[in-house]
Amino acid sequence: MVDLGRENPVEAEEIDESDIVERIFEAVVEQRLPPGTKLSESALCEAFGVGRMRIRRSLLLLASREVVELHANRGAFVASPTPDQAREVFEARLALEPNITRLAVQRAGEDDLAELNRLLEMEYVAHKERHRHDAIRLSGQFHTMLAQIAGNAILIRTVKELVTRTSLIIGLFGAPGLNSCRDDDHASIVHAFHTGDAEKAAWMMTLHLKHIESHLQLDAKPHEAVDLVQLFTQKSLVEQ
Repeated sequence: MVDLGRENPVEAEEIDESDIVERIFEAVVEQRLPPGTKLSESALCEAFGVGRMRIRRSLLLLASREVVELHANRGAFVASPTPDQAREVFEARLALEPNITRLAVQRAGEDDLAELNRLLEMEYVAHKERHRHDAIRLSGQFHTMLAQIAGNAILIRTVKELVTRTSLIIGLFGAPGLNSCRDDDHASIVHAFHTGDAEKAAWMMTLHLKHIESHLQLDAKPHEAVDLVQLFTQKSLVEQ
C-alpha cells in the first residue's frame, strides 16, 4: 500500500513540481486528459510516487496557467472551456498568430527552416501511421516553434497557453475526426517560409485557424473516466 502522506524516498529526488506540471500539461495537450477529468490527489500521488503536498503545489501551478480548475470541497479538474471561452481563444489566436508568422518569416534562418522541415516530416509520419497523440503534440510544437523563430519570449508563452486551451476546446467541442491541425496546412505555411512570402504565410495561418474553429461543435459532450495511475505510470515505463 502506498503511504500518501510521505514522499517516496527514491522517486522524490527524481521528480519535482515542474516535472509533474509538464507531464500533466503534456497529457492535456495530447488530449489524453479530457476536459472535466477529476484529478484525484491520491491517484496522482500513486502515479508519481510523491506526497500530497507536492501534488497540491503542482495543481496550483497548473491552475495558475488555467489548465486546471480548483473547486472548494470538490478537488481539481482539467479545465472545461465554455463555448464563449472557446470563441475568445480563437479570437486571440487570430489576432496574434498571423502576425507571429509574418515576423517568423522575416527572421527565419537556414537552421530554422531545416527545423520546420524536420517537424513537418515527423508530423506527416504521425498522421500517416495514425499516431494520434504524437500528431497532436507535434501540431502544438509547430505553432510554438513559429513564436520561437519570431524571437519573442512573451509571445512564446502566450502561444503555448493558447495551444493548450485549444487542445481542451478540441477535446470538448471537436467534430468527429478533428484531433489536431492538418499537416498539409502546416506544409503550405512552411512553403511560404521557403519563398520568403511573409504576407502569404500570415494569410495561410489565418485560414488555418479559421478552418479549425469552423469544425468545432460548441455543445458539450460526456467523456469516459481516465485512470490517472495507469495513464502516468505507463508513460513512465515507455520513457525508461
